[in-house]
Amino acid sequence: MSTATTTPAAAVARPERARRLGPTARRYLSAFKTARGLIALVLIVVMTVIAFLAPVLFPGGYDAQSDQTLQGISLQHPFGTDELGRDIFVRSIYGLRTDLALVYIAVPITMVLGTFIGLLGFVWKWLGTATQRVLDIILGFPSLILGISVVLVLGSGFVGLLVSIIIIGLPQFGRLARQTMLAQQQREYVTAASTLGIGRWRIMGRHIVPNTVDPVIVQGVVFLVHAVFLEAALSIVGLGIQPPEPSLGALLDTGMRYINQSPTYILGPIIILLLIAFAFTLLTDALNETVNRK
Repeated sequence: MSTATTTPAAAVARPERARRLGPTARRYLSAFKTARGLIALVLIVVMTVIAFLAPVLFPGGYDAQSDQTLQGISLQHPFGTDELGRDIFVRSIYGLRTDLALVYIAVPITMVLGTFIGLLGFVWKWLGTATQRVLDIILGFPSLILGISVVLVLGSGFVGLLVSIIIIGLPQFGRLARQTMLAQQQREYVTAASTLGIGRWRIMGRHIVPNTVDPVIVQGVVFLVHAVFLEAALSIVGLGIQPPEPSLGALLDTGMRYINQSPTYILGPIIILLLIAFAFTLLTDALNETVNRK
């Protein structure tokens, strides 16, 4: 006959699983246990799910037209309608889908590429110095002017925006990674490893990169907000996503032309942009508190 007694192995199973997560994973998970981290997580997950399920939630698509042009806010159209009678709420959700797809692709690429460039100086000092000079030149251009220049060369649209965001973000991550590398290479354990003849690539992978991850991830969350507003700025000047495909910036651009006929036209895209900024700012604060300061 079986008993319900708890064995010592079962008693320690849960702590053992928690320990297997490692201290780094536990620190990141602890960020979502704070009020700011939890609110940010809920907002980001909800917006992401709604955005990428837009074709399922709104099977009519973003370009369905009607004769109800430039109507104000109503129960049928929560954000009103545009100049072609299209539902601005639906177009805003599809615009959110475009913006999130853009930044979710561009920002991780920028983080990895910028960090790699910043760490090159540990292996090849001359190459690290040369790449930093290039990043300094990029940093010398205002973001919007540089973005306009890149889009004019590559052409407007998703790819042009993607490349411009990557180029604009490289100096932020490259300089941050280089600063961390310069600080770490003075540490005793790095000096000792070099004295023992351990290769520079192995030292970088064992000691430099792990100490670079935390600040780079936090900076990546900050750059998500920057990237969203960069898309909006380039679209407002007509160099972003092109009609009829919507983006939040493109909706603001068109809405400004009809602000007198329909003052609420730009209200929906602005609310969504502010929600994105609010969510990622809260997440940045939570990560700073639990990751960077511990």
